[in-house]
Amino acid sequence: MDADSFGFLDAGARRELRRACFKAVCIPGYQVPYASREMPIARGFGTGGLQITLSLLTPEDTLKVIDQGADDSVNAVNLRRFLLATCPGVSATTRTGEATVIQTRHRVPETALRSGQIMVYQVPYPDPLQIVEPSESRRRRMHAEGDYARLWVRLYEDLVRFREVAISNRYPARVHGRYVIDPSPIPRWDLPKLHRSAALHLFGAGREKKVYAVPPWTVVEPLAFSDVPFQVEAFRRADGGRHACTRCGADDSYLDEIPLPGGGRRWQCNDQDHCDGRLAARSPAGAAP
Repeated sequence: MDADSFGFLDAGARRELRRACFKAVCIPGYQVPYASREMPIARGFGTGGLQITLSLLTPEDTLKVIDQGADDSVNAVNLRRFLLATCPGVSATTRTGEATVIQTRHRVPETALRSGQIMVYQVPYPDPLQIVEPSESRRRRMHAEGDYARLWVRLYEDLVRFREVAISNRYPARVHGRYVIDPSPIPRWDLPKLHRSAALHLFGAGREKKVYAVPPWTVVEPLAFSDVPFQVEAFRRADGGRHACTRCGADDSYLDEIPLPGGGRRWQCNDQDHCDGRLAARSPAGAAP
């Protein structure tokens, strides 16, 4: 196979992206610049993650693409179709455990990731300091000096105003005791999954032209005060109990709240594969209905 006919990007672009990824792995959390290429999708629709995935895929890989936990959303279906069309030999799956490369938009699978898997994140804004400092040159200096005081002030202001940190996604986290990263707009529920994960996590921002990484088994700590610990979403009922998925019964997964036409609401697992897997385990035929 001609190297230039595999993966849409030319060989030079793939080589540059792999080098950027290697550097990002060597310096956990550091934002590595790269020359973002034009892609056949608009910037802001996952071009950074798509370029990383194209640079890493080989014909021996098995690919999974999810969007907000779903394998069948418009974003996931079209990105998967494009990747399979430009990467001959690559197979696709909807099962987390079978995939070697998982490209995701704003979720981490509920199934525990294993060694050898690569998570690729679509990132709109790679710099956590962007919410407190508009100047990129000043942000670079703040990262170099380890100066995250303004982020701490932002957390403190939330506590004063709301009695809790009001950041629902993109919660800042310190990687390997050094750099603070924006973990992409994943919910707080997913942030603990990055801590000492067996998989490699790569983050790509095409519009901002940055790549950064959380290598396997790396310490990832959400920014939190010693007397106000970090908390994930609780999905509590009015009586203090926890909602469970009405489809599979799971009460230990991230849930979506779905309004019903006649009023009321139901709760369902956000991770489609996780929900299907629980149903298959309960089904006598071994398959989800």
